[in-house]
Amino acid sequence: MTEHRPLGPQASTIATIANDVGVSVATVSKVLNGREDVAPATRARVEASLDRHQYQRRNRRPSTGQRRIDLVFHEFDTGWALEILRGAEAVTAAAGIGLAVSQLDGAHRPPSRWMDALLADRPLGVLLVLCHLTDSQQQHLRRQGIPFVVVDTDSATSASVPTVGSNNFNGGLLAARHLLELGHRRIAVISGPPDMLCSRARAAGFHSAHEEAGVTVDRELVCYGSFSAHAGHAHGLRLLSRPDRPTAIFAGSDIQAMGVLRAARKCGLRVPEDLSVIGYDNLPVSAWTDPALTTINQPLGDMAGIATQMLLDMAKGNELATSRIDLVTELIVRESTAPPAHPR
Repeated sequence: MTEHRPLGPQASTIATIANDVGVSVATVSKVLNGREDVAPATRARVEASLDRHQYQRRNRRPSTGQRRIDLVFHEFDTGWALEILRGAEAVTAAAGIGLAVSQLDGAHRPPSRWMDALLADRPLGVLLVLCHLTDSQQQHLRRQGIPFVVVDTDSATSASVPTVGSNNFNGGLLAARHLLELGHRRIAVISGPPDMLCSRARAAGFHSAHEEAGVTVDRELVCYGSFSAHAGHAHGLRLLSRPDRPTAIFAGSDIQAMGVLRAARKCGLRVPEDLSVIGYDNLPVSAWTDPALTTINQPLGDMAGIATQMLLDMAKGNELATSRIDLVTELIVRESTAPPAHPR
């Protein structure tokens, strides 16, 4: 039997809500349990009545077998996802909590079937990586007492959504400053998807460094795409085939930068003698590329660890000190960047 606890000055029941809205008790129960088979307008009226009556579901404690959190990626990315997984697992292992991992095949919003499965399993909480919930999904989880935290959100979120990220603007700023200080003036940037906040923030930092140095950015050298090696390779080939090719490329991820390195070799260019390349993330593999990759360190493991601890604190009923945490990014100089051979 599902138990509820009404809050507020007067005790309210599901029947009270149903009478108030003019729907069946079953419909109210569906809304409370996060079912998707309710018309949006009806759902909105029921939720408004629930808020009006200050009615909330009891925060049920999961059984021992359900003492786990769900880690949800928008898609798996070799290296990047692994660092997040390591950071989260270190915290859950120390707390004796299980960790279930899934991915959304590139989608940035979980489908309704994901919500149905989640509500059936009732984990301690949900950690979302580069994906976010609709307002309706957020309300469902809150009513069910299932906390959630977003890692490096792909869009602006309200202050009510706990989020852990890094200073992407500063990362783009540091990368461009480094290349400008080396003497480069034709610098290309290959950022991530334009609809992702982190991509736009890194590109904004890149532009800001140029403004700071009084250098004009050639818009034809600004590219957006996925954070994949394929995107880095494709954009790299196009940029390096130009007669006025750039002398340096700032890639939006280390994986993207590896695609750029291959494109440079295909074009007969040496790194860093003919082309400087800088990546982003500081994945372990970046120290083993040839040449070793200069990059921006994004503390992925720390981001995941802090987000996981926030989630466990919320599952215990503790109030968070802040809903948004941005960790510091820093420049890691290795062998793939150098002054241009022939300053232009």
